[in-house]
Amino acid sequence: MSSHGERSPEAELGLLDATMIGMGAMIGAGIFVLTGLAADIAGPAAILVFALNGVVTTFTGLSYAELASAIPKSGGGYAFVNEVFGDLVSFLMGWMLWFAYMIAGALYALGFAPNAIELAHVYFSGAVPPPEAVGQTVITGLGLGAVLLLVLLNAVSTAAAGSAETVFTIVKVAILVVFVFFGVQATQFSAAEFQPLFPGETVPTDILPAMGLTFIAFEGYDLITTVTEEVENPRQNIPRAIFLSLGATVIVYLAVVGVAIGTLGADELGAAGETGIAAAAGNFMPEFPVIGGGEALIVFGAVFSTLTALNAVVIASSRVAFSMGRDGRLLPSFGQIHHRFGTPAVAIIASAVVMVGSVLFVPIQQVGNLSSLFFLLSFVVVNASVIRLRRQRPNLNRPFEMPLYPFVPVAAIGLNLLLGVFIDLETWALGAGWLGLGVLTFYALRAIRDDDPPEPTAEAENVNPPAGEPSE
Repeated sequence: MSSHGERSPEAELGLLDATMIGMGAMIGAGIFVLTGLAADIAGPAAILVFALNGVVTTFTGLSYAELASAIPKSGGGYAFVNEVFGDLVSFLMGWMLWFAYMIAGALYALGFAPNAIELAHVYFSGAVPPPEAVGQTVITGLGLGAVLLLVLLNAVSTAAAGSAETVFTIVKVAILVVFVFFGVQATQFSAAEFQPLFPGETVPTDILPAMGLTFIAFEGYDLITTVTEEVENPRQNIPRAIFLSLGATVIVYLAVVGVAIGTLGADELGAAGETGIAAAAGNFMPEFPVIGGGEALIVFGAVFSTLTALNAVVIASSRVAFSMGRDGRLLPSFGQIHHRFGTPAVAIIASAVVMVGSVLFVPIQQVGNLSSLFFLLSFVVVNASVIRLRRQRPNLNRPFEMPLYPFVPVAAIGLNLLLGVFIDLETWALGAGWLGLGVLTFYALRAIRDDDPPEPTAEAENVNPPAGEPSE
């Protein structure tokens, strides 16, 4: 019988569950918060911003799909890089991704709290004050509560966590579909709002900084590959889930942004900033029984969006840590499966500790930029891995092979680096500091492993049995 640490994850997630993990992360708070900010920078061309980011993301998505079909291992980009690069490069890849997912979790937790309070205020205005009147301690406590609840769910059951992600994602997509349905029929909707696409002082190059700002909204399909070994028939279902989640997300984004600009106008949408979608909804949506007006419906959707995104990164961060622990790049306990629940419980708890610490102590806005930077850099390394693996192992079984190779990964590398140019130097400096800490951690863990020789296996123990004892 194998030991607890040698158990493999159980394949309890179907194609729908895997797809919803990707959509749950991508259709997060970003679509509600970033649309107005993109319109403020690019005007009506904000719809181009989301369309072009969809193209940039699809290039890297093709690389993830090919690698996932060829290397069906949990851990996402870390697992792929680990196959083709050396120890230090693969460790730093995992170090970046683990950190980026955990910090994203802190951002989603703190995004969930004010939306939940606003929702409660809408329905119980006499008893619950608005978010701006609530102390930061309450907001932080509510965010921590969301983290702990989802960590508990993930630690107990992968299937339950996947089912929760599916339900939450279906609810919020349905809300956005309702928003689009009423928007395209509204008397306020006018295609003239997009003419000209670059009005006044707006110029085509304004698209680039807006793309850099909103790119994190498309980060999420890669989370699907972090649970590869927990998905049924992963060689086929992981690539399918990547394309289904990307395609559906881009369609939803373009429809929502198109309706928001077409009904409210780019100027008003930009002036509304983070509340742009809610402002647009209040402009044309009717009153709903029980729920209330359009703005209440959007707040309801934002609550579900932040919850699904938080759940998705709890899943993803823990699987990266699990994969690194199993490979000996983090403490061995990280790579163990719980004997009762069949989940990487230690990795889940460790990831939660960092999320909680980030919520409590880290300047979230700056580290949010750092998270975006690390995702861009990790995508560069993943695309490089496709090229290197093709050269090193041309005959490897690849159920899915990307079209237009090597143009796709080369273009993806260049585009991701281009978006990285628009991230400020302070964030780059912090990123370099985190990677430097990673290098120190890598060599410290290597020294510990070198000082702690592995225990002999049962086979080795039986090679030369003590005198007088028969061999097995």
